[in-house]
Amino acid sequence: MNATRKVGLVGWGAIGRVVGTALAEHRVPGAELVCVVDNRPLGEGAPAPQLSFDEALERCDLIVEAAGQGVVREWGERVLASGTDLLIASTGALTDEELAERLLAAGPGRVYFTGGAVGGLDLLQAVRALGPLDEVRLTTTKLPATLEQPWMDDELLSRLRTATGPVEVLAGTARDIPVRFPKSTNVAASVALAVGDLDTVRVQVVADPGAHHTRHVVEASGPHGAYRFEVAHLPDPGNPATSQVVPYAVLRSLAALAGRTGQIL
Repeated sequence: MNATRKVGLVGWGAIGRVVGTALAEHRVPGAELVCVVDNRPLGEGAPAPQLSFDEALERCDLIVEAAGQGVVREWGERVLASGTDLLIASTGALTDEELAERLLAAGPGRVYFTGGAVGGLDLLQAVRALGPLDEVRLTTTKLPATLEQPWMDDELLSRLRTATGPVEVLAGTARDIPVRFPKSTNVAASVALAVGDLDTVRVQVVADPGAHHTRHVVEASGPHGAYRFEVAHLPDPGNPATSQVVPYAVLRSLAALAGRTGQIL
């Protein structure tokens, strides 16, 4: 019988609240919410005590990151070096290859990531075993306001704010795009991790004022076949930069790590 995973949750935002509430209500067998780490007060009704990162590492055997790429960069190696496992929601951090290599080498804790708002990653991983894909394209479409970034010049910001239809914001590889949109394009990193090559995945970011759903289209082809996946999610009402489904993808990954059996994972 598997021991109960003692979970420390980093982040009490749109993702963290859903994940933390589900854990506190014992909806993930084999996982127990021990604490929440956040640099802001949690307020009344938090389902677990708010602890420092150091305290969380002392009490937990699994840390769930739900607070952004910066947490992975700042704390990832230390979490793993302490012997604590790490589940990453902000996969965009892993497009920094030096960081990814350091995390893989850190141990003895193990690092995991969740696919978040995109499907088909398991199939892409399987196809990758047959040989490299020739072409992989990801087109992500979101509301313009969710894509505004500090590095944008006045001309681009004006195009976003006055758009009456779809507007291409930026195109590049999965190596480049998640760095430019750290809260909006973790999907690009997840696809690249599945494919195994950051530079093969070409990414187009589109702003559309009529985008009631966040849309991701993955198209891949190679010697062994051609594949297309399309998903359209409702944005989270509290944080439109992320999709409502993301915390549930985190919970599914948690369930797998907690030892759920009898289903295809």
